[in-house]
Amino acid sequence: MENTIEIRELVKVFGQDTVLKGITRDFEAGKIHGVVGNNGSGKTVMFKCICGFLQPTSGAVTVGGKRIGRDVDFPEDLGLIIETPGFLPQLSGIKNLEILASLKKKIGLKEIADTIRRVGLDPMSSKPVGKYSLGMRQRLGIAQAIMEEPKLLILDEPMNGLDKNGVAEMRALFKSLATDGRTILLASHNIADIETLCDTVCEMDAGVMTVL
Repeated sequence: MENTIEIRELVKVFGQDTVLKGITRDFEAGKIHGVVGNNGSGKTVMFKCICGFLQPTSGAVTVGGKRIGRDVDFPEDLGLIIETPGFLPQLSGIKNLEILASLKKKIGLKEIADTIRRVGLDPMSSKPVGKYSLGMRQRLGIAQAIMEEPKLLILDEPMNGLDKNGVAEMRALFKSLATDGRTILLASHNIADIETLCDTVCEMDAGVMTVL
């Protein structure tokens, strides 16, 4: 099925360190899948393998029937936040997103402005991103991930830096995106995010995945 993620015997080794130890898991399309685990458990490395940013040492990742690194370099129709979103600090939020959107030419200024509003920011603000608070940068990162309406979203700690209201707003946003049929992989240290949002939950611990 489109945007179902299939992981088979996924191993990733860095030097002497085996970070992923034979992970096998299907993430069904159209659901929110929670991934929990401490820092260093392998969550982000697994996400990077799914995105095509890292090549597995062995095993395979298939998204929508296409094997990553063989049939395609990256999953088609993907939005993501992995680690701190990187923006040009001297430019406004909307200018940053305009530059990113120009790469694929899928959307125009109206869609960008609508997305910025959707995450609770002001598209008309000329404030440079370098002067944004951590929470504002995170909202802009979420806007960047969702602005082209991707069918697959990979969100690694998307609530970082958000206050209580911001967390509530983003939870509502992610729920609405899943209702539209998107597949979402969500890593969060906040168990309330996982309990509130996720259809399935698995835990990573020292490169081993357990379904909860």
